[in-house]
Amino acid sequence: MKSLFTVLLMFIVATPSLYARLTPKEGSSFNVGFNIVNYGATGDGHTDDSEAFKRAWQDLCGATEGTPTLLISNGSFVLQPMLFKGPCKLTAINIQVDGTIVAPESVIDWKWPDSNRGAWIKFSGINDLVINGGGTFDGQGAPWWTRYNDPDYKPTALQFHNCNNSALSGLTHINSPRNHISIDSCNDFSISNIHIIAPEDSHNTDGIDISKSSNLLIENSKIETGDDCIAINSGSSFINITGVTCGPGHGISVGSLGRNGAYETVEEIHVKYSTFTGTTNGARIKTWMGGSGYARKITFEHIILIGARNPVIIDQQYHDYAISDLNSAVRVSDVTYYNFTGTSTSQDAITLNCDTNVGCIDIVLNDLNITFADGGETLASCNNAHGTFSSCYPSISCLSS
Repeated sequence: MKSLFTVLLMFIVATPSLYARLTPKEGSSFNVGFNIVNYGATGDGHTDDSEAFKRAWQDLCGATEGTPTLLISNGSFVLQPMLFKGPCKLTAINIQVDGTIVAPESVIDWKWPDSNRGAWIKFSGINDLVINGGGTFDGQGAPWWTRYNDPDYKPTALQFHNCNNSALSGLTHINSPRNHISIDSCNDFSISNIHIIAPEDSHNTDGIDISKSSNLLIENSKIETGDDCIAINSGSSFINITGVTCGPGHGISVGSLGRNGAYETVEEIHVKYSTFTGTTNGARIKTWMGGSGYARKITFEHIILIGARNPVIIDQQYHDYAISDLNSAVRVSDVTYYNFTGTSTSQDAITLNCDTNVGCIDIVLNDLNITFADGGETLASCNNAHGTFSSCYPSISCLSS
């Protein structure tokens, strides 16, 4: 009997994946836990823990019972660029982050697994994925900001591709080389109660970038970055944003759309009960000259402004590229701004700079009161914008009252 016990003990010690699976998430009989420490991760902030994450993910994604949960405990776990790829055998996958996941400190220390350098951490093809906890993703972005001017060369910190019916909540995301979170080709995805932080002068560090996705909810979050707090790009629809505090940053932007003459579309975008503090822009729609497609059915409502520089702006002349047809433009229509209050740091509180040929139609502004932070009056300007306004300060004489 003693010999049998010794053999069994040696087997468990020699098989860390089995030991990890025997450690369920505390307090829950429904979860099957895979603790990253039991796969050899040290969490000391210096040792590369990538191999432990690979082994844990292999077991997690291959699990056939319960709700598999990857447990990332307190500590600082250094992780090289990594792809977590599905589909997994079970439809529900949980990742609980209580510690910090940190990128390599130096740019030259990043070890890319293949030629795809688009993201530090990428989740692809995984449905019913839930990532939560009180931990942090630290992208160690400072060396990237100073070393590379081309934003296309810098990686996103956290990317979700083709992940449906999934959720991200409760975490802090700091200092990404580029976008902190990218949502691409995902449906039914929610983001809540997160905090995104990067210095105001960190270029291209968008908070959340959305593209080719639908039925997204972003709520009750604080985003402080050097670029757009949230950018809504082509192929996106039914995006709901509520209770977001933005600033510093470039505001919440629909676009840019139509770069290099591309046909791009966005519709059913709704932003409400949000605050812009010290942002370069507030509620912004931006399209490139020469593009095509549409941005429509967009609503910004119940917005508080605290020293935003361009609180309301539509810019259909975002950039002028050397393309053949500058007579085309992404059509902007059915846009509503309702119940804005607060201050602007520029006199140009409302700017509707629409394309000379295509223009903007069905633009509605109602119940806006935007004053100049330094005293004096605020102004509104239009170029080929068509619509109505009521109960607005500043008055928008270029629209019908």
